[in-house]
Amino acid sequence: MKHPKFVTLPEISKRMSNIKLKRGVAESMLAKSLWHHGIRYKLNYRALPGSPDIVITKNKIVIFVDGEFWHGQDWENRKQKLKSNREYWIEKIEENIARDKRNDVLLKEAGWTVIHFWEKEVFKNLETCIDSILALLPKNFSIQILPKNTSGHQLSMVAEPLATSH
Repeated sequence: MKHPKFVTLPEISKRMSNIKLKRGVAESMLAKSLWHHGIRYKLNYRALPGSPDIVITKNKIVIFVDGEFWHGQDWENRKQKLKSNREYWIEKIEENIARDKRNDVLLKEAGWTVIHFWEKEVFKNLETCIDSILALLPKNFSIQILPKNTSGHQLSMVAEPLATSH
């Protein structure tokens, strides 16, 4: 849907132009933490609906880190507080919410596990977010973190399934 142009102040225009759509701070924090836990992934994977922020292809897990405003957190209350360009923003955010729901359905139908985190949730509770992702990995998945070398740097990390006895 094409949105109508609206008149805005130069300060607002400058602020809006600085908003990153991909690889925001919260998304990067989550991705780096997953990497340090030995989880390998793809970023902004365009082959899937919605171009998920983080995709763990091996385990069919997709992760979205959603901005509270753009994706409508507490939307019914928040939209009442909109003052400038009210009609534009209501249409835009509701369109985003509907698109997110459509993409979630398509991903689930294709066998993917879909996780959404709010940006503030990642900032405030990164380890809780990581734990909820790790809980979705197979039970035979282990994370082996090797000891640090003499300079204090971690030598490497290996994440692999545990050997199972038959």
